[in-house]
Amino acid sequence: MLYDRFQQEAIDYINQGHSVIVAAPTGAGKTAIAEHVIIESIKKGQGVIYTAPIKALSNQKFRDFQAQFGESIGILTGDVSLNSEAPVLIMTTEIFRNKLLDETIALKKYSWVIFDEVHYLDNPERGTVWEESLIFLPEHMQVLALSATIPNIKELSQWLENIHRRSIKIVIEEKRPVPLHFFFQAQNEVVDNINRLKKSAAHPNKLNTLINYIRQKEGFPCIYFVFGRRRAEDLAFELYSYNFLNLKEKEEITSLYNNLLQRFELTHEKSAQTLYHLIQKGIAYHHAGMLPTLKEVIERLFTSKLLKIIFTTETFALGINMPSRTVIFDDLRKFYGRYVRPLKTRDFYQMAGRAGRRGIDKEGFVYCRVNLHRISLPDLKRIIFSRSEEVKSQFNSSYATILNLYEKHKEGLFKIYPLSLHYFQSKKHEQKEALRLIEAKLKLLKDWHYIENGSLTPKGQFAKNIHGYELVLSELYAQNILEQLDEFGLGIISVAAVFEPRKNQHLPHLSKTSRRIKRACEEIYEKIKHKEMRYRIYPFSKQPYFHLSNAIEGWLRGTRFERILQLTDTDEGEVVRYFRMGLQTLREINDTKVDSHILREKIRETLHVINRDVIDAERQLREG
Repeated sequence: MLYDRFQQEAIDYINQGHSVIVAAPTGAGKTAIAEHVIIESIKKGQGVIYTAPIKALSNQKFRDFQAQFGESIGILTGDVSLNSEAPVLIMTTEIFRNKLLDETIALKKYSWVIFDEVHYLDNPERGTVWEESLIFLPEHMQVLALSATIPNIKELSQWLENIHRRSIKIVIEEKRPVPLHFFFQAQNEVVDNINRLKKSAAHPNKLNTLINYIRQKEGFPCIYFVFGRRRAEDLAFELYSYNFLNLKEKEEITSLYNNLLQRFELTHEKSAQTLYHLIQKGIAYHHAGMLPTLKEVIERLFTSKLLKIIFTTETFALGINMPSRTVIFDDLRKFYGRYVRPLKTRDFYQMAGRAGRRGIDKEGFVYCRVNLHRISLPDLKRIIFSRSEEVKSQFNSSYATILNLYEKHKEGLFKIYPLSLHYFQSKKHEQKEALRLIEAKLKLLKDWHYIENGSLTPKGQFAKNIHGYELVLSELYAQNILEQLDEFGLGIISVAAVFEPRKNQHLPHLSKTSRRIKRACEEIYEKIKHKEMRYRIYPFSKQPYFHLSNAIEGWLRGTRFERILQLTDTDEGEVVRYFRMGLQTLREINDTKVDSHILREKIRETLHVINRDVIDAERQLREG
C-alpha cells in the first residue's frame, strides 16, 4: 500500500517500537495508521485496544474492522459485549478507564492502545476520563493517539513523556489531501470571497437558492450541518418538492431502504414511514432523537451514494466515515454549555473536513449560510482562518476514581494529581484549587463512612464501581432502599439517575411507586448537596430526574415501544439512549460487591426485561 508522507512517518515510528501522537485534518487518512498497528499486532499475536469517544463510533469501528479482520475483533461498551476475549477489542474510553482502575491484570495481553479523537481531552463532561486513561496507562502498553489538528500537540507529548518516562513521537500533517473551497450565502447571494460580504438591509437566505446553486455546480452528495434536531427535520421537508434521483436510483434506494427496515424490524415504525417519501427523492435527516437502528439505516443509505443530501447534527462529523463532496453550515454559532457563541475553529473543521472524498474529488466545497446581523465578519474570519484552539485539561476526578485510588494508594493518591495534564498546564493557584477539590472529596467520603480506618467500607466498595452517580445510589444502597425495590423500582431509579431533562421539559404525573422513590432520592440528594456546599465541592453531584418513570414502568410491563412514547415528551432516540444508560448503571451495581443475593437476582431480572427489542444494542450489531 502506498502511504502519504505523514502516514509513512507514523508507521516507521511504530515499527521502531515508539508510541506516537498524530495530528492531521479530518479526512486525511489517520485510520490507515491504526489499521497498520492492528495488522502487525495480529501477526505477532499481540492484543490491541481501540478506544472511541462515543458508542456510535465504537459500533461503526467494530463493523468496519470486523469486515477486515473477522473474528479477531471484539467490542465492549456499556451496551454491548461481543467477542470480548478477541485480540483486538474496541471499547469506549470510559470502559478502558474503569479497567485501568479495577482490572489491570486483564490488560496484560494488550500491547497497544489506540485513542481515536484524543483532542476529546478538553471535553467539559468527559475529558477527565481521557486524562485518567492516559495517566494510569500500564508500562507495557504503547500508545497511538489520533487527533484533529491542534496547535499544542508538542505540549501533550511532553506531558506524556514526563509522566511515563518514555519517548512519544509526534507526527503532524497540516495539509488536507483534498483541499477545501469556501462559499458564503449572504443576502440570498452565493459568493466565494469572504471580503465581498457586506452588512446591509437583510435579504433572507433562501434554501432553494443555495440548493439550486449547488445542483448546478454538481455538488452532491451533500452533508448539511444544523444545531437543532427539529431544524434538521424542517429543512429536509422544505426540500420536499425537489427530486435528486433518476428513476433507476429511486428504485434502488427504495429497495435498499425497505430491505434495511425489514432487517432492523423498522417496517412499521412511524418515524421510518415519515422518512419514506424523502428517501425516494434522495433526501434524509439524522440526529440523536432518532432510533439508533433508524440512524444506522440512514448512514448505510448515505454510504450507498444514493442519498444526495442529509440534514444532520454535528455528531455525524465525529469520526464516522461519511465523506461527501459538499458540506453546508446552517449557522456558524452553537450552544456551548451555558450560552450560544460562534463556533470554535476546531469544531468547524471537524465538520467542514467531511467535504471532499479522497480519490474521488479534486476539492471539497464548504458553504456557510451567513447573516451578518447575527454573526460579525471578524468572528466569521476567526472561525475559518484562525489556528485551531489548544487542548486544555478539564480534569475533575469523580468520587469513584478517588475511592479506587485510595484503596490502592491510601493518602498517596495525592501524588496522582501532579501527573495530570491539568497540573502540567496550570498556574500555581489553579493547581492549589484542584488539589483542594480532591482533598474535599476525600474528606466527604471519610465523613460519610465510605472510608473508615484506612479502608473502604461496604458502602465505599459499592460506590467505587458507580462512576457518575455514586453518592445517590450508594446512599440508597446503604439505607437498604435498593434492597426493598422490585423490578419496577430498580428500573425507575436506574433511569432517573442518568436522565437529564431538556430546558422546560414537563414532568408527567407519576405513579405511587415513582413518587415514593422520588421522595427518598430528594431527601438523599439534599443531604449530598448540603455536604458538597459545606466542603465547597463543585460541580454538584447529578440529581435524579423522574421524567421517564412512566415510560420505564410501561416498558417493564411489556408495553410496545410506540405506546411507551405516548407516556413522555422525550424523543424516541433519547428514550432508547437513557434506557440503555440505565441498563449500564444496573450492570455496574450488579458488578459491585453487593452482599444481597436477593438484590442481585432482582437486578438480573430487571436487566432481562428492559434489554429487549429496540433497547437491545447487541442485537443491532448482530443483525447489522
